[in-house]
Amino acid sequence: MTTTLAYFRWPLTFTVLGLILSFWLGHATTGTLAGALSFLAIGAVLAVLEISLSFDNAIVNANKLKDMTPVWRQRFLTWGILIAVFGMRIVFPLAVVSIAGEISPWQALKLAAVRPEQYAQVMHEAHTSIAAFGGTFLMLVALSYFIDQEKEIDWVRTVETRLRACGSVRGMEIAAVLILALVFTAALPDHQSDDFLFAAVCGLVTFVGVELLGQLLDKAEDTRNLAASGGFGAFLYLEVLDASFSFDGVIGAFALTQNLFLIAIGLGIGAFYVRSMTIMLVEKGTLAEFRYLEHGAFYSILVLSFIMYVQSLLHVPEVLTGLIGAVLIGLALWSSIRHNRREARG
Repeated sequence: MTTTLAYFRWPLTFTVLGLILSFWLGHATTGTLAGALSFLAIGAVLAVLEISLSFDNAIVNANKLKDMTPVWRQRFLTWGILIAVFGMRIVFPLAVVSIAGEISPWQALKLAAVRPEQYAQVMHEAHTSIAAFGGTFLMLVALSYFIDQEKEIDWVRTVETRLRACGSVRGMEIAAVLILALVFTAALPDHQSDDFLFAAVCGLVTFVGVELLGQLLDKAEDTRNLAASGGFGAFLYLEVLDASFSFDGVIGAFALTQNLFLIAIGLGIGAFYVRSMTIMLVEKGTLAEFRYLEHGAFYSILVLSFIMYVQSLLHVPEVLTGLIGAVLIGLALWSSIRHNRREARG
């Protein structure tokens, strides 16, 4: 049987290369050791955040991937990772920068590569819109998980039972996010409030669009048949699902850094681990060993989304953002281990 370490040979290799690149990028950008170490830390946090937020992605992928042939499993791990890293982690963030800064994608890439100061200025000017768009999308992702009548497992029961009960009211999470968006819009200066509200509505529409696409794929009989065939159809189906899951991680990365290349490196490291985790879960047959880890990930998404809203008003240190997420996920992991020990004792 393949050892656990063998599944993560390529992710570990890419981790070393990615962290070296993060350190070099930080030094090349700032010219200081402190800047290089800061980039190194943010790259590592982005990788951990991507892995944590994509744990449910790995579980869903594993459920689909178990019907795939070994050849297409390997292609999902190789070809699929290129799509995940270069498509969603580079092309998509570039599109966000382009739209937010009202410049062409090529101009955004040139600014990021050769004129980082001007690129940073464009990002700074577009920060309110990015915070509103990303915060709205992430908040809806998290609330949709908790406000669900079909959700059976609770970690923080006092909170989650009440949120689950709200699932009987259709559109409760959308109403809650819109009310919060209006509160922040009212608190912002006039020259920023319109941009914030427009971006928040765009984030809401994007979330609904992604949800609709997922439902259409689930209901399409021909898509299900393709996914069951274990070949190209299943590969394509999983790539669409992966893109939907990775959207929150890509948007959330802007809460930590606005450097396009650092985002690609950090999230790319995480994407490698998610792919390998998926293969391991399928081959070992253990899909949900830690029952509360997913809860911790969604709590961290919820906190991150609120921080992005707050960042439209004041600066929140990136270290604090990453630390809160890491603590929540760590607590969820610890609770899961305790539950497993109690179950083992009988």
